[in-house]
Amino acid sequence: QVQLVESGGGLVQPGGSLRLSCVGSGSIFSMSVMGWYRQAPGKQRELVATVTSGGSTNYRDSVKGRFTISRGNAKNTVYLQMNSLQPADTAVYYCTAGRAGADYWGQGTRVTVSS
Repeated sequence: QVQLVESGGGLVQPGGSLRLSCVGSGSIFSMSVMGWYRQAPGKQRELVATVTSGGSTNYRDSVKGRFTISRGNAKNTVYLQMNSLQPADTAVYYCTAGRAGADYWGQGTRVTVSS
């Protein structure tokens, strides 16, 4: 079993930045892939970015060049640096982990982009 705890959400103005963090506890082998999903009000949950234990990354097109996903040295942490935030980025962001996909989910952290 893996437990994931996110932090770092909040309210930010358009054009601002936030850094989300997620710490996982449990089997490190079950955290080969870590990532971030988000769900905006009234919309389906969508993949934001993923990173493997080897450092390979994947981003949805709308965040490329603005968001950066990274792993900590201990490999049980994942970060999402979000720059140039837009109102369309407003959502609850969920940390995920798994051997090849999103087997485990955190409780979510809310990001609101508004002036």
